[in-house]
Amino acid sequence: MISNQIKKKGIIAKFLEQGLRILLIKECKKISNIKINIIASSISIIKGEIQKINIFAQDINYKDLLFDKVELEANHLKINFKPTTKELYFKNDPKINFKISLSQNLLNTVLLSNNWNCIGDMISKEIFDQDKSQEIKIKNCKFVMQSSEENKEINKIPQIEINTARGKIYLKNRTNNKTIQIPIEEKIYIKNVNIENNLINIFGNSSISF
Repeated sequence: MISNQIKKKGIIAKFLEQGLRILLIKECKKISNIKINIIASSISIIKGEIQKINIFAQDINYKDLLFDKVELEANHLKINFKPTTKELYFKNDPKINFKISLSQNLLNTVLLSNNWNCIGDMISKEIFDQDKSQEIKIKNCKFVMQSSEENKEINKIPQIEINTARGKIYLKNRTNNKTIQIPIEEKIYIKNVNIENNLINIFGNSSISF
């Protein structure tokens, strides 16, 4: 079965998998356990079609955004492949479906970093009326943000619910009914967010420009 799949895939698909692997390593500051599967025969690639691309990776640092796991899938891609130069172009910006998973520790590292602490500060100010955030913890599938103010009692800090609507992520403090939208790029559409086994899982899709 595996041997037949490899033969059906063809050498061009395997070449493209290696090219994508090199591109991911180049674009990310850190990435490990990369698994890429291109489902397409050599003939279909030459004709300009790729049925499916699946990508899985762990321990990722992309522009100081940290993720425990990333799973990507793109279907029915229209391409222009030049066998003589081995160059690949997408005829339009492909849309990928993704699942991103990150832990409490990685979330805090990102929100307290120099590049992204503005989002952590925004959450603290808008939700809790505090100047700066200190730490976010996951408790009972909700967020609890500890205060940087020494006189703030932890047990009085309300929990935050995370929801999605119209492709955006929202955080809501049920105690004071304050809600904020987390800023993300317009081309990214968030379908769902859940917390399972202390991992935050984000599901969505996005177009990608090459």
